[in-house]
Amino acid sequence: MGNEQHRCIRRADSSQSVLFVVRAFCLALLTAAIIGLPGDANAQSYRFNSVVVEGNQRIEADTILNYAGIARGETVSAGKLNDAYQSILGSGLFESVTLEPRGGQLYIQVAEYPTINRIAFEGNRRMKDEDMRRFIDSQPRQVFSPAKAERDAATLTEALSQNGRLAARVTPKVIRRSDNRVDLIFEIFEGSKVEVQRIGFVGNRAYSDRRLRRVIDSKQAGLLRAIIERDTFVEDRIQFDRQLLTDFYNSRGYVDFRVTGTNAELARGRDAYFVTFNIQEGQQFRFGEITTVSDRNDVDPEEYHNVLKVRSGSVYSPTEVENSISRMERLAIKNGVDFLRVEPRITRNDRDLTLDVEFALVRGPRVFVERIDIEGNTTTLDRVIRRQFDLVEGDPFNPRQIREAAERIRVLRYFSDVDVNAREGSRPDQVVVDVNVEETTTGSLSFGASYSTNSGVGVSVGFSERNFMGRGQKLTAQIAASETTAQYNINFVEPAFLSRNVEFGLDFSLIETDSDFSLYDTTIGVFRPSLTFPVSENGRFGVFYNATYNDMKDYTGNSGVLAAEVAQGETWASAIGYRYTYDTRRTGLDPNSGIMLSFGQEYAGLGGDSEYLKTSARVIAQTRVLNEEVTLRATLEGGALEFMGSNESRAVDRYTSQVMRGFEPNGIGPIEGTEHLGGNYFAVAKFEAEFPLGLPEEYGISGGAFYDVGAIWGVDSTNAAFPVRSKNFEPRHVVGLSLFWESPFGPLRLNWSTALKKEPGDLEQSFDLTVRTEF
Repeated sequence: MGNEQHRCIRRADSSQSVLFVVRAFCLALLTAAIIGLPGDANAQSYRFNSVVVEGNQRIEADTILNYAGIARGETVSAGKLNDAYQSILGSGLFESVTLEPRGGQLYIQVAEYPTINRIAFEGNRRMKDEDMRRFIDSQPRQVFSPAKAERDAATLTEALSQNGRLAARVTPKVIRRSDNRVDLIFEIFEGSKVEVQRIGFVGNRAYSDRRLRRVIDSKQAGLLRAIIERDTFVEDRIQFDRQLLTDFYNSRGYVDFRVTGTNAELARGRDAYFVTFNIQEGQQFRFGEITTVSDRNDVDPEEYHNVLKVRSGSVYSPTEVENSISRMERLAIKNGVDFLRVEPRITRNDRDLTLDVEFALVRGPRVFVERIDIEGNTTTLDRVIRRQFDLVEGDPFNPRQIREAAERIRVLRYFSDVDVNAREGSRPDQVVVDVNVEETTTGSLSFGASYSTNSGVGVSVGFSERNFMGRGQKLTAQIAASETTAQYNINFVEPAFLSRNVEFGLDFSLIETDSDFSLYDTTIGVFRPSLTFPVSENGRFGVFYNATYNDMKDYTGNSGVLAAEVAQGETWASAIGYRYTYDTRRTGLDPNSGIMLSFGQEYAGLGGDSEYLKTSARVIAQTRVLNEEVTLRATLEGGALEFMGSNESRAVDRYTSQVMRGFEPNGIGPIEGTEHLGGNYFAVAKFEAEFPLGLPEEYGISGGAFYDVGAIWGVDSTNAAFPVRSKNFEPRHVVGLSLFWESPFGPLRLNWSTALKKEPGDLEQSFDLTVRTEF
């Protein structure tokens, strides 16, 4: 037992001895590596009598030597050779670089990157090649860079992602050509668009999800998802929606409103997003006490307070505060008071939820506009942009006027991007206003087709340019033709006639009818120049001249009145007139209400064959109720045509169009036998309501109900072969239902109606489909 134990101990001692020897040997090798090898590397050096560059075709050898930084006869270490290698390779001009010392010579072997012969895009359907080229840095006839091509592919992928193609992939491919050239191909897989499947809101109490979804620009995917682009998820659009929601609530008195977060969840199939806006409404505030004070002895605060339109008790709106400040500053300019600043001092009253506003008239800094620099307008003339400013070089600088000018430039819709900033000029009291714009397309060409039971199949071609020749002018032209009617229209508008705030318009129209459904054919031509200018914040006044050509021919009826009118043949009317329009829809105090008033008269008798006075008036009022879910609208409209002397009106002069729903055009009014004559007078009152139907709002469908009462009456002619009925005011009453549809072809309106009261001979129309007009 003892011997066996002794042998085990000896074996253990022997194993430990071997292990010790191995460890000692490894430590010796490691020590030699640490001490000896670096010393050899540092000690190695080279001296070259010449440097030979091989493989270069376009790049000069001297250029490569400059990158290398090795001079002839210079002692060079191995580390310096490695630095030269890295410098040449880092230039981005070569695919590969080799440095090989051969005695007293250094051989530099390079392989140049090829040049780009052409750039092509394959697989793109939603974005044009021209649009994609604007996103990439690689260009033909430049040196190909793999790193730049990869960056370009990433940029294109991001651009497609912003267009809703989140699954898009872009891969750069290279096709070798002769003479060290390559074709750079971007292979594109667009994938399907990622839609916004649902938009929801959390925290809203005052307004429903349905109402808020109408505020934002993003839309839910609906039946027309293949046509409507706004249902595509775009992150930048979501950010814009946050601002739209803030503006909406702030304009309605919710000054504490905040969007606390936006959650966009991608569906499992990665084909749709669920977007949720987390909002905090706060309380609605109203205007409290409105006062005006002045820190300047040359300014009377009462005079400036009198121009305010905001009143205590109305819903608070930052926009109204801004408008009030603008009115005061315009009054200061009118009175010749320079450097007046209006500071709104707001006191919050949480107990009664009001905001007291004190407008303080103070002296602003003496800063002048040195100059206005405009860049980026490749088509639009400088003067078109400059006339949007209320100030010029040398005027006192007013930041508010600069912001208002920037908004006016954006409203022109001539530019895709507008950036207006002010910076210090050549002196501290001078400011330079920089205007940077990016042009966009302003013209359009339209084609259309139509069908009606009276006119048959029709086609139309239209051209529109809202920035004609870069002068800010509008030019439209349209030709429409059907089996029974041909119509030609040309319209030209100069918004700044003689560099003034006066709009000059020139209209020409020609309508020819040749129909088996009508008792006679007509030719009507109108030439109308006009001038329109503002007379108040909401009012505009226009004057015009009308030269009208009328011809009635080929009569096939039995009416003595129409037969006598057709017998007169061609007639000319030369008239002058005016029209006043008052519109509060954009600048009114209440964002939910508006009113539009229009009144005009036209006198003919300055030459021509006719002498008459034509008067027309129209009033429209609209408001939203029930948390803005229901829109109520009322319209009052009327017209009077008074012929003078021995002249009598003709059917082409009288009111014959559809003035109220429920009846056909020229379906009510004076009638001889079975033939409607039209009337010298008309009056109509229309009342309607628009409301949701409970359908998903992405369908763009809502409902409505209406009630119309009106009449056409009055005829001058005494040539009647049969008794003329409905010569006096005899109102008709109509009720009906409407369906509004925001279709891809434009906003449409479908009306179903029934007459509660009508007269013998009236032509009812129980259904009609029209293009919806917005108030």
